[in-house]
Amino acid sequence: MNKIQLPISADKIETLHVGDLVSIDGVMVTARDAAHKYLFENYVHGTLPAEEKPYADKLYPLLKDGFIYHCGPIVRQDDQGHWHFVAAGPTTSIREEPYQGEIIEHFGVRGVIGKGGMGEKTLEACRHSKAVYLHAVGGAASLLASHVKEVIDVFKHDVFGLPEGFWVIRVEDFPAVVTIDCHGESLHRAVQDNSDAQFARLVDEIPDD
Repeated sequence: MNKIQLPISADKIETLHVGDLVSIDGVMVTARDAAHKYLFENYVHGTLPAEEKPYADKLYPLLKDGFIYHCGPIVRQDDQGHWHFVAAGPTTSIREEPYQGEIIEHFGVRGVIGKGGMGEKTLEACRHSKAVYLHAVGGAASLLASHVKEVIDVFKHDVFGLPEGFWVIRVEDFPAVVTIDCHGESLHRAVQDNSDAQFARLVDEIPDD
């Protein structure tokens, strides 16, 4: 088990390889479809409107050497107004493939957590920028929520909706496995290549009529 403390350096990222189990401590940020589109259109491409500067002042330090979690949480708010995660399962990552690579490079993100894997653009960005993609356990949303020890901040939830907002969370012993590393290896690509090869073999074995 590899213990990760956020923020994390590029040197530490280089020690991680496909298949490594990790346990994450520190502060990370959730972001789903609306959040990625917002980052891509306002920060990576385009001129940031003046009214968005307060969010920029928060996002750049959070994402630099940090992790993005593809998660649309179920949350509750207590009588004192504090937010708590009830469910924190990963969402399907491939939807962010059009944005993810350039967001990694622009903000200096070191890791992305989700489920289902990502494509070649993200794989190349991880290699070039020294980042990793980590797979969290699907179907264990309540368990993963137990590793979210504090909601530090939330913004854009009033615009995008609660699941799509930027949730700034402090986690302890958050479990995940590296499935894309910064050395150009992708477990998702390897599984797909093996499946394609097995399918081709089975097709070749079908007797001609």
